[in-house]
Amino acid sequence: MSGEDDAPTEGMPGPSPVERPHPEARRTEHGVRVDSQADAEPETRTAVVSALVEHEPGVLSSVSGLFSRRQFNIESLTVGPTTVDGHARITLVVEEPDHGIEQVRKQLAKLPPVIQVGELAETAVQAELVLLKVRGDEPDKVHAITRMYEGQTLDAGPRTITVQITGDQQKIDDAVDAFRQFGIIEIARTGQTALARGDTPTTPGEEPGHSTEPDVPDDEPATDDSRQ
Repeated sequence: MSGEDDAPTEGMPGPSPVERPHPEARRTEHGVRVDSQADAEPETRTAVVSALVEHEPGVLSSVSGLFSRRQFNIESLTVGPTTVDGHARITLVVEEPDHGIEQVRKQLAKLPPVIQVGELAETAVQAELVLLKVRGDEPDKVHAITRMYEGQTLDAGPRTITVQITGDQQKIDDAVDAFRQFGIIEIARTGQTALARGDTPTTPGEEPGHSTEPDVPDDEPATDDSRQ
């Protein structure tokens, strides 16, 4: 056989595959190449979303099922009646990128029991409640911490003390950290609930409940039927 068969085969001109530059950018889940890891994983933020819903059986199951299917990152969820009969308010705290928060609002609005959905401003009035059961070895110190956070002692025994603290998330977090020194046995947190400040509706288009007692104009004194 000729030695020519052993000669290397010449390919196209240019650098070999290993010498060619390889892009370091990543692709998103949709296959779109992006320039950096920051672009591939957008920054998340915490948002408080309020949904006005029909107060009917199964509404909470519908809402929680939606989040489970969509895999939204929900930090807390609270629900309770409003001033309007038959309505309830669901308050959600979500941690998602901006487009994820927008999806939460859009998907919620599609559920049949949901009347209105809106995101609250950072200035909204927010509060939650925590119950803490701690060891009762140092009752005086426990009571001092409770007073410092404007809390209440709900139960006190020889071995445990249970206290209640209310306030915004930062206050609750700080209180929990302060009580750790005594040994926290059990803890229960409600999650945040919130209302918009001033005359701003908490959910867009929400109307306040109407009093059952008719208003009496200031210049028109109320009558006393007993004198007739």
